[in-house]
Amino acid sequence: MLRWWLKVVLLTALVGASCFWPGSAHAQRGAQSVAALIKKGQTFFDDQRYEESTQTLSAALLRPDISKAQKIEVFTLLAFNYILLDKKEEADGAVRGLLVTDETFDLQASESPRFRDFFAETRKHWTDEGKPGMRDAGAEARAPSVKIRHASPAQVTKNTDIALSGEIDDASGSVNQVRLYFRQGSSDKFVSSKVKYAMRKFTAQIPSASVRPPLVEYYIESLDENGLPVATRGDAESPLRIAVPESGGVFSSPWFWVPVSVTVVAAVVIPIVILTTRSTTADITVTVSE
Repeated sequence: MLRWWLKVVLLTALVGASCFWPGSAHAQRGAQSVAALIKKGQTFFDDQRYEESTQTLSAALLRPDISKAQKIEVFTLLAFNYILLDKKEEADGAVRGLLVTDETFDLQASESPRFRDFFAETRKHWTDEGKPGMRDAGAEARAPSVKIRHASPAQVTKNTDIALSGEIDDASGSVNQVRLYFRQGSSDKFVSSKVKYAMRKFTAQIPSASVRPPLVEYYIESLDENGLPVATRGDAESPLRIAVPESGGVFSSPWFWVPVSVTVVAAVVIPIVILTTRSTTADITVTVSE
């Protein structure tokens, strides 16, 4: 049998390779299209899962390759979700974002009167206020983007609170609030929690009740004054993960070997040659290049 340290090297090599191979699951996840996110958000909306729909659509909105047409679709669906959730401020922000993207946009006559009335009222207020956002749209596009700086802990002890903290680079002063979304495991619905935010620093906490094996997933989102996301660290489709071992540390947890969020500092090439013999030992050549 292979020694334990050889298994570690082999698994590390496979995890590292998954970050570079174009066909790997990690690469495919990172390259998930905006269209796929919008479709998923639409499905959640049709199933009346409005919170999950807004979370998925927010992830789509912050994708760098989103087109103008896709932005319009996302803002429209976000507004519908927020109206049905009776979140009027967020719905107003989504409609305003839509009008800044395309001020000629209007809902079809066949759309629900509830939606049409809300859109019409918001358009009137937006117009009366001088169409805020229109004049600054080009400047905002050229302004430095908002960045969330946060280091995710590798593992934690089960049934303990997880303290999170970080900083936000926001030269334009567009961030109004920060929110934390978390869940136990990888299939439950994300729970939203407010974050303490002041002087461009934030602190948050994942309660111990949600910290159970095998892992906790979460992401952090910054919002503008209209309640629209402007930056995120992780998202509903690609959340950050923290291993929660049953016992014995992270190396005993199978989730340690799942390549979900990898920060590549240097390229590591590990050619491994395993000799199939009757011997209980194996020779390994390891080459590291920066």
